[in-house]
Parts: sequence; structure tokens; C-alpha cells
Amino acid sequence: QVQLVESGGGLVQAGGSLRLSCAASGGTFGSSTMGWFRQVPGKEREFVGCTRNSGAIYYADSVKGRFTISRDNAKNTVYLQMNSLKPEDTAVYYCAATERVRWATSRTWDYDYWGQGTQVTVSS
Repeated sequence: QVQLVESGGGLVQAGGSLRLSCAASGGTFGSSTMGWFRQVPGKEREFVGCTRNSGAIYYADSVKGRFTISRDNAKNTVYLQMNSLKPEDTAVYYCAATERVRWATSRTWDYDYWGQGTQVTVSS
């Protein structure tokens, strides 16, 4: 059973930066596609970006150029560096993993494992 634990959320002013971490255990991290999503109350969970086991990384248009995903297979950890944050980035951020889908995917149902979420609040 894969477990994902996110950390690094918090309150930041617009224009600031935060780095989220997602530590994975119990699975084959190196062969997994790892995704980041976010959700605000009353809305569907939104794709932020993902990284394939090949190292390829994909981003949603809304965060491209501001957010950076990286992974450290030796530490079984994926990161989300968020720069130039905007109030509209405020959400609960989730890390997700899939071992059965090896391509880049933005679909929530392709991911089998989810972290508990971490709140990111950007004040104006």
C-alpha cells in the first residue's frame, strides 16, 4: 500500500514562494507517475502538474512558468516549487501517485493513491 505525506503548505503573500514536498512509501516510487492537484471548496480537483518515471514533467497552463515539479527517486520524494504566487492559487494541494499509468495524465481517476492534502493560502 502506497502512502503519501505532503508538507510545506502555509500562508504567504502574493508574489511569494512556497515549496511543497510529498514523501512516498510502500510502493515503487521510481516507476510511478506522480501528480500534483489542488482543490478549492465547491470546485473539482484541478490538475497542477505531473512527473513521469522517465523524468518528463508536464504543467497546467495556469501554473506554467511559475511552478516547478521535481523528484528525488533516492528519497522517494516529489516537490512542487511555487513562485510568484497569486491569491487564485489558494487551495488544498494534493500529491497523487499511480503505478499502473506510466504516461503523463491529468485525470484524477488515473491516480490510485492520494496524500492528505496541505493548505496553501495566498493573501493579496
